[in-house]
Amino acid sequence: MSTRHILLGLLEAGPSHGYDLKRRHDERFPQARPLAYGQVYTTLQRLVRDGLAEIEGTDADGGPERTLYRSTGAGARELARWAGEIAPPAPFVANEIFAKVVVSILAGGDPAAYLRAQQDAHKARMRELTAVKTDPGADLATVLSADYALNHLDADLRWMNTTAARLTTLTAEVDTA
Repeated sequence: MSTRHILLGLLEAGPSHGYDLKRRHDERFPQARPLAYGQVYTTLQRLVRDGLAEIEGTDADGGPERTLYRSTGAGARELARWAGEIAPPAPFVANEIFAKVVVSILAGGDPAAYLRAQQDAHKARMRELTAVKTDPGADLATVLSADYALNHLDADLRWMNTTAARLTTLTAEVDTA
């Protein structure tokens, strides 16, 4: 996920302080890792440096001075370019679950037990996400995020089921190699 582009997208709604951008990011992307304030301000400084955002002013509102940022025309064009860019599917599998199953098979471990435990963990997380998205107070960003995560967890479960069914053949291949 491009923090640079996400912040540009949030700035499209109008001028904002870094604190407000961080808060809105965390609200709009509830299943993502929350942004650190330092990351927000560093990214904003780079956006200003690159001409994609500019400082509109500062205010104190009875507290410390806060800088107000806004997107520029170049920022809006960059955001539109990025948003329309097709994300290429990952060319390689780089999943920790996959790696642990392969290593377990190669090292003579118990990949079946690992897969069962991992399936249980996935199912528990799926139940949590289903409860989150079916909460009557859930906003659209939360529902979309939960749906996305649920679909990925479901794909993992399908792979785990297929792999579990093939374990006898897979371990036999390793034993004869």
